[in-house]
Amino acid sequence: MRKGAKAAIVGSVFAVMVGGAGYGAFNIVNALNGDGGGGSGPGEPVTVKKSGPPSESEVKDTTARFFAAWEKGEAAAAAQLTNNAVKAEPLLTSYAQAAHITGVKITPGAATGDTVPFTVKATVSYEGKSKPLAYRSSLTVVRGLTTGRALVDWQPSVVHPELKAMDDTLVTGESAAPAIEAVDRDGKVLTKEKYPSLGPILDALRAKYGDKSGGTAGIELAIRHATPDAGDTPLLTLAEGKPGKLQTTLSASVQAAAEKAVQTYAQSSVVAVQPSTGDVLAVANHRTDGFNAAFQGERPPGSTMKIISAATLIDNGLTTANGPAPCPDEAISESQTFHNLKTLTPDDNATLSESFARSCNTAFVKFADEVQVDSLTNEAQDRFGLGRDNWKTGIPSFDGRVPASGGPDTAANLIGQGQVQMNPLNMASVTATAMTGTFRQPVIVPQSLDDRELARARGLSSSTVQQLRSMMNRTATSGTAQGVMSGLSGRIGAKTGSAEIDGNAQSDSWFTGYRNDIAAAAMVEDGGHGVDAAGPIVAAVLKVGG
Repeated sequence: MRKGAKAAIVGSVFAVMVGGAGYGAFNIVNALNGDGGGGSGPGEPVTVKKSGPPSESEVKDTTARFFAAWEKGEAAAAAQLTNNAVKAEPLLTSYAQAAHITGVKITPGAATGDTVPFTVKATVSYEGKSKPLAYRSSLTVVRGLTTGRALVDWQPSVVHPELKAMDDTLVTGESAAPAIEAVDRDGKVLTKEKYPSLGPILDALRAKYGDKSGGTAGIELAIRHATPDAGDTPLLTLAEGKPGKLQTTLSASVQAAAEKAVQTYAQSSVVAVQPSTGDVLAVANHRTDGFNAAFQGERPPGSTMKIISAATLIDNGLTTANGPAPCPDEAISESQTFHNLKTLTPDDNATLSESFARSCNTAFVKFADEVQVDSLTNEAQDRFGLGRDNWKTGIPSFDGRVPASGGPDTAANLIGQGQVQMNPLNMASVTATAMTGTFRQPVIVPQSLDDRELARARGLSSSTVQQLRSMMNRTATSGTAQGVMSGLSGRIGAKTGSAEIDGNAQSDSWFTGYRNDIAAAAMVEDGGHGVDAAGPIVAAVLKVGG
């Protein structure tokens, strides 16, 4: 909802309450507090508030009245039959007015308890152009917390299954940007039908580059997202425009492998880049919310962060790959105790390479008192190009965050916990930089398309690169990543990771690796250890791309 619209509603509440119209005030205050409205007005008999799940007859009656109001375009009346009228009314209003949807016919299916599936058939008309609209959705009837009435549990998906965010709306008109025909690096057409997780990404590319690709706008019904920089999501085309061709850096074969790999794991994301160029070869997400977590996620990366941490120790002269990095059972930093996995055998004589390959947390924590508070931050920014909020990939992205955190967070940051935040795009780039020594800012469309200025960083010395590659290769061939990477030939390297998230039953699964001229990183929320979920995703992508 626009800020002005919300202010108008709150202002109306104030005006009604001051005016003393008790019934109207009760209705609106209830709407703002999570109930659609209703209740007894002045002079009406007081009724006992019901409790417990809605009965079969209540579900049927509430659904019928809600559908009837919706069909008639009576947005306010329909909204009052939900438990969030303030959010429901604008969307239901846009359905008839901004989206120009008429002739609505809703047919309920057989209820399953308090959930009712239904089909919608209607017509979308705009400037003499009309097309039928048909789709399926469902709603759930709940007991209102304040009134005890049976109400529709408000979700935007009630109006259309593709509506997910609460303040998104529907519009019909000339498309905000001309359609695009996105093609991969070899000229193969990329569509959301063939590559489903590219849907939001293609929408974002269209929003930014549609007017630069030589196409002409059409007329369409679309979801207009409240999120800044998010392109419209087309739902129905009334009049075709002329798509413009848009070159991307993606590889159709690698993208297909990424799409298939993430389907095995819920809430998973993966990115593959070409280290020699910085080109993004694939990006895939398997998520219920449609969020591009591969590019925009912000999660602790766990032990995959040890690539940057190891580089920090080497570049600051604290140790080397073959130098000491003892792996005790526990390590204390700033009165906080850190542990390893219970299956990891302590080794007081371990080298950095050995502790890295075995993913020993305590070995890195032991260096917390020797590094400066900003050492890891400087390494991430100056060498790996992270955390400066200046990447211009071609679509919205998060560039990683490695803050200069003191106290126990200094130790936690070294093992990818604490205040560190990353996503698969960031970690694929970190792996590419570790592999080549040169930071090349990832891009999903060529820089030549708009001459945007790309982020820069110093990169790594040849000595540091040699040591990182040796440690990552050891991890892939005899360390924690061996089982996942064993079927891959060529030059290979990897790093596993798991990150504990407050309130989650399991840790997030992280894995990053390279094979020849491809680097890939994956993250699976609640996926467990790195080799459990993220590892197989990365291995599947490297197998095709390498």
